[in-house]
Parts: sequence; C-alpha cells; structure tokens
Amino acid sequence: MAALCRGRHRWKRTQCLRVFTRNLTAAQLGQKVAVLDYVEPSAKGTKWGLGGTCVNVGCIPKKLMHQAALLGTAVKDAKKYGWQISGTVCHDWPTMADAVQNHVRSLNWGHRVQLQDKKVKYLNVKGSLLDEHTVKGLTKAGKELWLLLQIPGAMEHGITNVALECAGFLTGIGLDTTVMVRSIALRGFDQQMAGRVTDYMETYGTKFAWKCVPKRVDKLSSGALQVTWTNTHTGAEQKDTYDSLLWAVGRAPETKALGLDKLGVQLNKETGKLIVGADESTSVPNIYAFGDISEGRPELTPTAIKAGKLLARRLAGQSTELMDYDNVATTVFTPLEYGCVGLSEEEAEKRHGKDGIEIYHAFYKPLEFTVAERDASQCYIKVVCERGGDQKILGLHFTGPNAGEVTQGFAMGFQCGATYSHLLQTVGIHPTCAEEVVKVSITKRSGLDATVTGC
Repeated sequence: MAALCRGRHRWKRTQCLRVFTRNLTAAQLGQKVAVLDYVEPSAKGTKWGLGGTCVNVGCIPKKLMHQAALLGTAVKDAKKYGWQISGTVCHDWPTMADAVQNHVRSLNWGHRVQLQDKKVKYLNVKGSLLDEHTVKGLTKAGKELWLLLQIPGAMEHGITNVALECAGFLTGIGLDTTVMVRSIALRGFDQQMAGRVTDYMETYGTKFAWKCVPKRVDKLSSGALQVTWTNTHTGAEQKDTYDSLLWAVGRAPETKALGLDKLGVQLNKETGKLIVGADESTSVPNIYAFGDISEGRPELTPTAIKAGKLLARRLAGQSTELMDYDNVATTVFTPLEYGCVGLSEEEAEKRHGKDGIEIYHAFYKPLEFTVAERDASQCYIKVVCERGGDQKILGLHFTGPNAGEVTQGFAMGFQCGATYSHLLQTVGIHPTCAEEVVKVSITKRSGLDATVTGC
C-alpha cells in the first residue's frame, strides 16, 4: 500500500462543547481523532479493507456463509413440507464468495464515508508509541509469526479462521470436513453446551479428530496437502490428505510492534495483552486500551465498540460511566447455534459453590424440526441461578435455531437483575423456541427427565 504518512503525529486533547448525547463519537465530542488501520498481509498474502477482523474476515462473512449452509438444509426440509424440487441441488462456491466479498467491500466503503463525515482522520499506516503523547506511523513493520512456525509447512500451506463455525458451514455446503482438536472445543464456554454443539455437528456430518496435535504438513506432487499428526491419547502417529487446511489457533496481539516496552506499559507476558484498569487505562498515564488487545476482556466487536464510546465520553468530560463487562451475550454460529449470556455452569460453581447454585434445564424440539424430521436431541436450554434468596439468574445458555436472536432478547434482563421468578412471570410467545426458556422448571439436582412434552 502507498505510504500516506511518515514520521511523527501529535494528537492532543482539546476543549469541547458539552453535549449530552450518548451515541456521539469522540470527534463529535470535540476531540481530535485519527484512526490508524494498516493491515499486514497474511502469510498467504491476503489483505483487506477498512473495518478490521469482524467486517473482513470474521463475523460478517462468517454469518453470511453460515446462512448459505442453513439454506442448504432448508432445501432438504422443503421437500417434507411439500415443495417439489426437481433436479440435483448443488452449491456453487464462486457465486457465494463473490456475493459475500461484494457486501464486505460495500462495508469497507461505508466505513470510509462515515469517518470522513464525522471528521475522523484516516491513516493507512501502522502505529507505534514514541511517548505517552506521540504516535508514530509507518507503512511497513515486521510481523511476528505465532505458534504455527512450530509446525513445518503450516505457514506455507494453510489459511486461518474460526474452527467450528467454518467447519459447520463447509459441511453444510457439502464439503468433506474434519476438525482436529488438541484439547477441548469452545474453550471458555460452558463445556456441557460445547458438547451439545460438537455432538450435533458430528451427526450433521462434520468429522472430529479428538486429542490430536499436528506435526507437519507436506504438499504432495498432486497438489494435495498431507497432514501428519499425533494422537496424544494413544501416542500413535497418523496421516491423511486434504485439499485445504485451515488453522484456528487463536489470535496473538501485535503489541511488540507498538513500542510499549520503551514506555513501560505493563503487559501479560504470557498472552502479550495489555493490563488495563476498569477505566481502560494502562500503567502509563494518557495511554488507554480497549477491545481484544486488553487482558481479560471479551474478544467481541460490540464489546469493544461500546467500551470505546464510553471511553471517549469520559475523556471528553461528558461522563464517568464505565464499561460493564459482566453479562455480555454472544453466539457461536455453528450448524446448531449456541447463544449464552452470563456465567457458565463451571464458573458459577467456582464462584458460588456447587450447593450455592440451582440449574434449571430442558430438552425441547423446535416446531420447525417436527415435519422435517430433523434431529433435535441437542436442542437444550440451561438457566443457572443462585440457589438462595430471589434466585438471581447467573447464566443462560441456549442451543437451537436463531440462538443469537433469542439470547439478545434475554440479555437485557441481566442488566435489570433478572431472577428465576421474573422468568416464570414472563408470558411466552407460542409457538417459538424462545418460549421454552420461560417455561424451564426441572432442576438438574432433581434428576427428573427434562424433556419438554406437549406443544
């Protein structure tokens, strides 16, 4: 990319008009703002436009391709519902890819326009800190190759993204897909729910190689990729060939290139993330961090957006409100979607003790699955509550269709201190999957069958 800037830029706080509107940007609050957005090409040479991971290679394309897979399942269901579909139904990858890329490009352009309209200076440079008041912008910088370098052939022959979600939509559009798992799936999530997700994926057609660690990747003369791995349970070495290889090993923060060590900004040496306070401040005055680069924060785009807006308002003297990182809802867009908000069962037990929590749960069957004769054995709801007092809800977990839409609605209740009594007082919308959440009455402790019967 062309060098738009060399050398030093100084951006300082300015006085601003006090405007009490919650959604104003930092620039609209009178601050002088710049965005540095330089994308270091991936090992395969891939670049992308303004908008970051979420827009270009994360949430947006991921859900669009997830939708493509859902439509494939819907076509199969349609015959049971009376639709006469003649001929062979198959998926065309280039058509989908072009449509997704076109939408992403429209978002890239939209972000550029919004920055311009809101008087935010955009610099296609990579930034580092010279001191607590000065940012240096360069167009080129070294990139640390993380983890994959330990596996011969990994960087040359692989691409990177999210494991279960990508595996799910690839299976859904008819591709033979295998997920290699070195330890557990969905680390950090409720592990009973994670099991529901992967069990469903296995019946859906995705293969899993559990407790396996890759050793090397070789490209054969045929063009196929031969992967050699070790089963850590048995110690046996195995190999197989694949057309494409996708690594899903997490992301490493590029903090080493920011010059933080010279300023004394405190990092977690193991993760490379910045240690921040409740107000997003680092150990050096005037330097703040929010989003994925901060230690202990959810790696979620909406969380970073909200934290950034609140930080801007505090810096502009408009508010003292801090970001609330508890009870942030999220969804995993696997073939059977998983949505959650609040604590996992494991975390609730750790904080309150096994006898201090009560878990209400239910196995249910979405009405849409009945005529289509689809497997609903993994459609499950779990509500984790405090056992005493008003039985405050600590966590809500849902696997099933439209999990994100369901979870988003219930997430607001967490901000209001929702209790199990509040849940029971809520009238459900019939016949919906979300309705089953407000009907849960069987506790795990009781040992009773939690299967929902009737309509």
